[in-house]
Amino acid sequence: MNREQNMPYVLNALERLAQAPSPSGMTGRVEALLMQELQGLGLSPWQTRKGGVLAQLNPGVEGEGILLSAHIDTLGLMVRAVKSNGRLRFTKIGGCPFNYAEQENVTVWTRGGKSYEGTVRLNEPAVHGRRDVETVERKDDNMEIVLDERVHNAEDVTKLGIGAGDFVSLDPRFRRSGDGFVKSRHLDDKASSAVLLSLAHAFKQGEAACARPVYVMFTNYEEVGHGASAGQPDNITDMIAVDMGVVADDLKTDEYKVSICAKDSTGPFDYALTNALIDAARRHELAYAVDVYPFYGSDTAAALSAGRDWRHALVGPGVAASHGYERVHEDGLWNTLLLLKHYLQTA
Repeated sequence: MNREQNMPYVLNALERLAQAPSPSGMTGRVEALLMQELQGLGLSPWQTRKGGVLAQLNPGVEGEGILLSAHIDTLGLMVRAVKSNGRLRFTKIGGCPFNYAEQENVTVWTRGGKSYEGTVRLNEPAVHGRRDVETVERKDDNMEIVLDERVHNAEDVTKLGIGAGDFVSLDPRFRRSGDGFVKSRHLDDKASSAVLLSLAHAFKQGEAACARPVYVMFTNYEEVGHGASAGQPDNITDMIAVDMGVVADDLKTDEYKVSICAKDSTGPFDYALTNALIDAARRHELAYAVDVYPFYGSDTAAALSAGRDWRHALVGPGVAASHGYERVHEDGLWNTLLLLKHYLQTA
């Protein structure tokens, strides 16, 4: 597999995925993008009732299946109420800290099909108007969304069609920067979703293969806990969640490596399957790290909690500043793609 030929596909896929708004519960745009892309590769993708997207990368191959999952849903917000001053009180979708959303440009998507721009900020954000801007707690009743519309009261907002239950997406601010870096919101897990699309492309080009059936599954409710709880083919025996690798002071993962997780908050991953991934990374001299994520859960937990009797593992590119304005490097994406390719060759 040639990096110069394949990396442009990875980065292009990542940008298109990152730019498509998809907070958990409002993922139709990115679902359509994935369906079109997979069909363009000559595959026959299908969707679960919840909207997750699946495809077999090697059609016609039978036996005990391998499921590779990544999630396309992201953190986001939802309108909780329209305030009397024409501003919006909001609730979080997923685990986005309030301070990580502060001062971000957002889009409010109405149930009637309209969209409006705005900004998340403190209720009274002006340093010339209050003395405690630096120290005031960022929490639900201290923050609001200010619309970029001439609204002065709740009635003005209601006339726009905005109300409780409308989704709010955060501006991803996608940028390729410096020496191979990508900065954007929602690299968790658009980065690994791009890797799986690139793996599908590699299968199409004859650069990757597996003697067992290989399925990709793009889930759309992972950030709220039930992404991979249902909808998989019946012949799966192994599941590898391809999600973000955690970059933190006491971990060995960085933005240039593929991370192999030995244990997360739900417990240890399958011993033999994890060892097989470590062995593939070692034999092919990939830049990798084995780490423990103390505050982390993935689609494997949703599948196992739903009663799936599968071996399970977790890998992914190192992503810095998770759930905020995140950053990854081309090397981390490439090492993740190579690990999956090499593992599948001998699985």
